Amino acid sequence: MLSATLAIAVNVFRESVRDKVLYNLVLFAILLIGASYVLGQLTAGQDVKIIKDLGLAATSMFGLFIAVFIGIGLVSKEVERRSIYSLLAKPIHRYQLVLGKYAGLTLTLAVNVAIMAAALYLVLVYTAWGVSADVQRAWDAPALDPALLEAIGLILVELMVITAIALFFSTFSTPILSAAFTFGLFVVGHFSADLRNFDQVVDSAVAARLARALYWILPNLAQFDVKSQVVHGEKVPLGYLLFTGGYAMLYIGMLLSISMYVFSRRDFK
Repeated sequence: MLSATLAIAVNVFRESVRDKVLYNLVLFAILLIGASYVLGQLTAGQDVKIIKDLGLAATSMFGLFIAVFIGIGLVSKEVERRSIYSLLAKPIHRYQLVLGKYAGLTLTLAVNVAIMAAALYLVLVYTAWGVSADVQRAWDAPALDPALLEAIGLILVELMVITAIALFFSTFSTPILSAAFTFGLFVVGHFSADLRNFDQVVDSAVAARLARALYWILPNLAQFDVKSQVVHGEKVPLGYLLFTGGYAMLYIGMLLSISMYVFSRRDFK
């Protein structure tokens, strides 16, 4: 089981690395992180904050594009190419194919997020170079703040959830619809708190109960966003990081389980 899943994951990683779209997205993200240095110079005393804020935003945004546009093609691409038949003819189970595809894209995301994080730290090193200690003490947080890794780590965890969502839709829908559904859930997931408080803005009890049900069913992606706290030097509690990570693992496990069930029942004849 493990060897087959690992082989599929490695193959997905190799295919993703060869994808020119992937290189373009990562390159554009790195350029945007570098451009944040120029923008930071235009804001007196706020350059480090601007660079951190734009750098983290670029990492999140382009990571989202990678997760969605590659994730939706993990299964549908095999079906369109008719290569799914040769894969299923081999001594592997369908659930191994789903797990391997997900693991391969997760590895791809981790490598690309690491590259963008390294680019962000290089820009911050250059920004802090030669700045007096008195000026640096006035910053809300040091330029090379290790807490940035907490924000980057939660960005990666959020992207893992989005990848699981994209993979789930790709098991039964077309690439265009899968992308639309995934982006839709991404937007809704960042406004899930509004669903929880929907009863305060409507008089309909039915609508309020429906909104509360959606709040518990749909992913709460807003909790992964700690960019503002980190940029302003606010401490993110360890308990919060552990709880958020645990929530993500449970949600990913649920999505992968449903994906494996749907894929195992799909008829390719």
